[in-house]
Amino acid sequence: MSEPLVEVKNLKQYFPVRSGMKTQMLKAVDDVSFTVGQGETLGLVGESGCGKTTVGRTLLRLYEPTAGEVRFDGELVTDKNIHAMRKQMQMVFQDPYSSLDPRMTVEDIIGEPLDVHHLCSGRKERREKILELMSYVGLNAEHARRYAHEFSGGQRQRIGIARALAVNPKFIVCDEPVSALDVSIQAQVINMFEELQEKLGVAYLFIAHDLLVVHHISRRIAVMYLGKIVEIADADELNEHPIHPYTESLLSAVPIPDPEITRARQRIILEGDVPSPLNMPSGCAFRTRCRYATEQCTRECPALSNRGGGHQVACWNR
Repeated sequence: MSEPLVEVKNLKQYFPVRSGMKTQMLKAVDDVSFTVGQGETLGLVGESGCGKTTVGRTLLRLYEPTAGEVRFDGELVTDKNIHAMRKQMQMVFQDPYSSLDPRMTVEDIIGEPLDVHHLCSGRKERREKILELMSYVGLNAEHARRYAHEFSGGQRQRIGIARALAVNPKFIVCDEPVSALDVSIQAQVINMFEELQEKLGVAYLFIAHDLLVVHHISRRIAVMYLGKIVEIADADELNEHPIHPYTESLLSAVPIPDPEITRARQRIILEGDVPSPLNMPSGCAFRTRCRYATEQCTRECPALSNRGGGHQVACWNR
């Protein structure tokens, strides 16, 4: 098996939060490890507030990690080399409305990474490169002189994707890139991601909370709960044979367009509320909502263990 393109080991991201007279640490990402292969898509799913976006931003050092390490192409990512590595690692942000500068034309938005990294020798080469990038994502040459507010949400997201592709990266963090779009536009953008991957060989960390979208685009899927990864497996394997009770619950809520299957299957509804990241339960963070919880779950937090075929689960009782 080839070396992974991105390797994350024991990544932690804690934020200090003032509460009255004292400061508490909010554990947004707590001891997360995973890999992303060359040209692979790893889906990262979980409910809102579980730390998905923080993982993506910490990978690219938009946040300074509290602990742990990230390796890209075998090289440790640090403050000293991150600027050079930004040519290889890019991000597509969740909100296409706030992630584009309203005072810049589309040509300048897409061309900014080319200017920052000095990738074009002159105006003619820069212009040609920008038009090529626009054609990749389905935008016309006449769009180059327009401003972001003149475009629909789907078109704005395409501009953001073209900007990420400008430096010819090997790896892109896609932070819920279709969640703000209409369903019909979502399909177009997802198909575009797949076509670009086939054409350019780029790898994705695809962050989302829609399991149907993630299953469609990903080769493997990692499930997060309160800052920890609780299960990782191939997309089909996770969909057909979930092991962790949280994954089972998520999958049972996915709508299926077949009334007979919908009536036959059992919806798993979790009891209780999600614990506060500032006041985490002892042991396993999921135990307060888990029907399989035992005394061991109260004492110790389970680590990911391999159940065969690369299917890893963090659970004592499953």
